[in-house]
Amino acid sequence: MFAVIKANSHQYVVSKGDRIVIPALLGETGKEIEFNKILMIKDEKGVIVGKPYIEGAVVKGIIKNTGKLPKVIVYKFIRRENYRRKKGHRQLFTEIEITEIKK
Repeated sequence: MFAVIKANSHQYVVSKGDRIVIPALLGETGKEIEFNKILMIKDEKGVIVGKPYIEGAVVKGIIKNTGKLPKVIVYKFIRRENYRRKKGHRQLFTEIEITEIKK
């Protein structure tokens, strides 16, 4: 059984026991979190597709880790113009372990 969820404007294919990394800070470590924007569920009985979401479906998970991803360097350069810009960015993330998928 797996489900397609929408979290923080991204879509993820998840099943029970999976760990996903979402680029946002959603809560504290150890807290339980619920996703109610379920786009699709597939199990042994068949496929259920939402229009746009499945009513009453919930995917539950536990927040395992939060923090910042490695730094991404953005460098702009125009030759012969004395133009150089260097910026760095570290994206916040939340790692979630999926514990349950309900229809």
